Amino acid sequence: MVMRAFVLLAVFAEASARSCTPNKADVILVFCYPKTIITKIPECPYGWEVHQLALGGLCYNGVHEAGYYQFVIPDLSPKNKSYCGTQSEYKPPIYHFYSHIVSNDSTVIVKNQPVNYSFSCTYHSTYLVDQAAFDQSPYAKFSPLFRVATVHVKNGSMGTFESQLSLNFYTNAKFSIKKEAPFILETSEIGSDLFAGVEAKGLSIRFKVVLNSCWATPSADFMYPLQWQLINKGCPTDETVLVHENGKDHRATFQFNAFRFQNIPKLSKVWLHCETFICDSEKLSCPVAGDPLVSIASQGTNKTSET
Repeated sequence: MVMRAFVLLAVFAEASARSCTPNKADVILVFCYPKTIITKIPECPYGWEVHQLALGGLCYNGVHEAGYYQFVIPDLSPKNKSYCGTQSEYKPPIYHFYSHIVSNDSTVIVKNQPVNYSFSCTYHSTYLVDQAAFDQSPYAKFSPLFRVATVHVKNGSMGTFESQLSLNFYTNAKFSIKKEAPFILETSEIGSDLFAGVEAKGLSIRFKVVLNSCWATPSADFMYPLQWQLINKGCPTDETVLVHENGKDHRATFQFNAFRFQNIPKLSKVWLHCETFICDSEKLSCPVAGDPLVSIASQGTNKTSET
């Protein structure tokens, strides 16, 4: 009798150790990163253990993390294109990624209230990046603050999405060595080749960088009325512009001839602006260098534009 009581006590103690105190908090944390989505649920939601919860109803990959059950979608572009049932869609100009975490108990009876935590992350697809390209004054002196321009974008349905886009200059057509910008353009260098590119860091490999349009102004204002078009609808505006890569990878590159704006008082720098589209290669047909975009590029010559 004593032995039986001891066994029952041991079983009860083991069951108590495995159980958790039910937490009825419905708020979850969602972190939307360029390549990864992390979701955290307060531990023991309505009495469920972490091994009883499934990401997308398929994957039991939750772990304890400082008072939460944490589930991770490690890559938005896995080989099977749907990590643990993650769904995605594109509603211009926004990408949406959806998933859910559900309770799944295979026992005969269910003692806890079923749970289903749905979450989503949203990502903008189009960005504008700017950079002070070069200075028309041979006497200009630069501040170290004028470095490569970086745009930080934050968005998301229930979390934060951060993307880094930078507009860089390079020393040659290999696009392997970056060139400090802005740089001084001597008179003798007018007409020489300049090499530029827009790069996205930390994005999933499914996303490709597409240059929709690039133009130069004598002001940091991208809507400045005096503009010189370089790329329009993904295509060069004339024979002096050459698009090397566009829509193939995380970086799009091109080259153009150096020039100067004339008779612009008090404005010495030339600013380069590029409207960049982040294309989901698994959902869309991303145009690449030399391929036509949705519409044919304008065949007109560069001219002053009024906004």
